[in-house]
Amino acid sequence: MNRTLGPAALALLLALGAAAGAVQPDEILPDARLETRARDISAGLRCLVCQNQSIDDSDAPLARDLRLIVRERLKAGDDDRQVLDYVVGRYGEYVLLRPVLALHTLLLWLTPLAALLLGGFGIWRLARRQPSAGQQALSPAEEAEVAALVRRD
Repeated sequence: MNRTLGPAALALLLALGAAAGAVQPDEILPDARLETRARDISAGLRCLVCQNQSIDDSDAPLARDLRLIVRERLKAGDDDRQVLDYVVGRYGEYVLLRPVLALHTLLLWLTPLAALLLGGFGIWRLARRQPSAGQQALSPAEEAEVAALVRRD
């Protein structure tokens, strides 16, 4: 009897393991609807220890605490917005993986656009640049000589 896993079975096991993230079995809510909402909210919250991981993917103790807070707020009857507002009020906007578009975050959102525009303007200016005073146009005799050389080829 062959006891090795086929490639498809192995891929399925790896996908299921990756989807589970760092959420521990004792954290999972019995209500599937609430658990789905908790996962959706957690996917948008940054682990303050790992910084570029969601709290769903982080094994840090603080990420676990945040996951538990999200689930507690959902069990208490808060809607998704209220849960996010509570977490942001407690930890600041940095906890959001996707920053909000507001007046105080405009620099964050507009910097890439400004860099592209400045780069494009610089390239346009270089392309339109006039020859400097040290560079002179060809005289008619030089132009005739160049034309003769080109005809010879």
